[in-house]
Amino acid sequence: MSTTVQPIDDLCINTIRTLSIDAVQKANSGHPGMPLGAAPMAYVLWTRHLRHNPTNPKWPDRDRFVLSAGHASMLLYSMLFLTGYDLSMDDIKQFRQWGSRTPGHPEYGLVPGAEVTTGPLGQGVGNAVGLAIAERWLAATFNRPGHEVVSHYTYVMASDGDMMEGVAAEAASIAGQFRLGRLIVLYDANQITLSASADVTFSEDVGARFQAYGWQVEHIDGMDIAAVDAALTKAKAVDDRPSLIVARTHIGYGSPHKHDTFEAHGEPLGVEEVRLTKRALGWPEDKSFYIPDEALAQFRRSVEQGRDLDAQWHRRVDGLRAADPQLADKLRLALAGELPKGWDAALPRFTPADGEMATRDAGQKTIVALAEVIPNLVGGSGDLDPSTRTALKGKGDFESPNFTPPEGAPPTQGMVGGPLGYAGRNIHFGIREHAMAAIATGMALHGGVLPYAATFFTFSDYMRPSIRLAALSKARVIYVWTHDSIGLGQDGPTHQPVEQLASLRAIPDLMLLRPADANETVEAWKIAVAHTEGPVGLVFTRQKLPIFDRSALAPAAGTAQGAYVLADCAAGPPKLILIATGSEVSIALEAHNQLTREGVASRVVSMPCWDLFEAQPQSYKDMVLPPGVKARVSVEAGSPLGWERYVGLEGAIIGLNRFGASAPGEIVMRELGFTAEHIVKVAKSILAGNRPG
Repeated sequence: MSTTVQPIDDLCINTIRTLSIDAVQKANSGHPGMPLGAAPMAYVLWTRHLRHNPTNPKWPDRDRFVLSAGHASMLLYSMLFLTGYDLSMDDIKQFRQWGSRTPGHPEYGLVPGAEVTTGPLGQGVGNAVGLAIAERWLAATFNRPGHEVVSHYTYVMASDGDMMEGVAAEAASIAGQFRLGRLIVLYDANQITLSASADVTFSEDVGARFQAYGWQVEHIDGMDIAAVDAALTKAKAVDDRPSLIVARTHIGYGSPHKHDTFEAHGEPLGVEEVRLTKRALGWPEDKSFYIPDEALAQFRRSVEQGRDLDAQWHRRVDGLRAADPQLADKLRLALAGELPKGWDAALPRFTPADGEMATRDAGQKTIVALAEVIPNLVGGSGDLDPSTRTALKGKGDFESPNFTPPEGAPPTQGMVGGPLGYAGRNIHFGIREHAMAAIATGMALHGGVLPYAATFFTFSDYMRPSIRLAALSKARVIYVWTHDSIGLGQDGPTHQPVEQLASLRAIPDLMLLRPADANETVEAWKIAVAHTEGPVGLVFTRQKLPIFDRSALAPAAGTAQGAYVLADCAAGPPKLILIATGSEVSIALEAHNQLTREGVASRVVSMPCWDLFEAQPQSYKDMVLPPGVKARVSVEAGSPLGWERYVGLEGAIIGLNRFGASAPGEIVMRELGFTAEHIVKVAKSILAGNRPG
């Protein structure tokens, strides 16, 4: 298409604008300003550059578009409807209503064509870096000369607010480090935030900052479609750096009284202002949701173009299959999100003869074994591989093949089996936990890779906003969190997680597992790898723990039920149940043995995962925790919040309502009551009918 502005271009742009403001006005809720100002950029991108197939939104080699400024969701919905996605005019008219497919902010899995869930600013930028990383890894892994089966771009539309958020800064820094040349951000620099002009809080030179990150930066007039087209063309040609296009736009464009004001940001224009805006745009004032036939025909060209692009890709895949059937099958498996046959056959098994072992160390042995059979298991840590034990040995580092250290810098250290360029499976996220989590979500939603992200458990606080969105998106991400309790010792309360277990258990659709020994750790990893309905958090110890003798105790396979009877009384029903997780299970076992010697019939329940246990049939739950046994004690070195549901009104909770302390781990545990002796004392008090204060 010619870059010369044609009357059809203005017609299409104004169609986007008026459709968006009509939907916002009908809902009497939403953000009309950005669609009015950013419509020219959206039009140029979606009709001249974006390779997509509206009739197959999941075509694997499509370009990805991320509206990081999710408050402008009607801009995205307008583009999806106009270009032919499975979104009806009825859906547009139901914007922000109960049961609608057009929610207030884009939601992955609900809106066809929404690649990620956005809304909290900065998140989309972080997700987009993950999308771009996944594309580069898949391309480096599966492309062969003459058979380019992975080759697409990730486009982002971001706002001033996105540029202020720390997660976007962290992610942009990583993108520059990795030289992700197929990542292109259109920065809608309208210089307005929700409550003021941006210069009240934000007067930095964003372009200069991104140049310092290693990005290619272009400044344009975002209202000029020829300038937008040229900038996108230039950005696509830059293969060794991500690109930021700083586009000066005008929020509320065409609105006589709200143009370039924050009043256009967070509320409808109003019935009269909508009418006046349409007049200013040369639009019929008395028509709502009006789509000119010529404009719709122009947009719907994307349908046939998309089908052709999709068909061409399938022919390329057929060519790869003819040349290398085994590689093509691996690609098919990866894109389908399936695990290879027999993926769990060679996982380690442990016995007490292996000696005491921290669950992080058992996790290391497990992830190394998994990496050998699951070729698209890709991830890393926030600069903590030696501590989280999550390096994939021999699998190389993910890095740009064009990377060269600055002159005079020491040789690069930390290689895990040598550099493999973008095919490396170890991602060094640096000390950027929030971006790491957002990136992992993007990788998961891209498809083709199974990402994991690791750090100390207390730093999950830095990841939490991204974890929440991963859960909302049901993204298949695995988090590995080590140093899981006060038992880590002398680093002290800043590094000892106390409230994190309770806090993360409160997030819907996040599965959290805290295994008690090495074999439960293996089972936890099996669950995490096979789970496809949302993120999984694996919570591991730094300190060594006993490996349970499974010839005398229940098999670790009970982990899959979330809770199971690990040890029971010799005969008859128990009088007392001890429920514990993680490192405290071995302490509960010691207490059980002491109680047994004293003639008290007790049971130990290991409960590594509340979510899995709650998903079991009531009959199973009643078998593990018989309703008639009221004497119950829970033991967990964390906040007691929530344990009431399992111990009941007549039970007791041994937990922490305070922060930890800096001392050797065993001393901290002892001083704060996590000993067999204290458990026995509390248990006897419960049996005597006294609830500890």
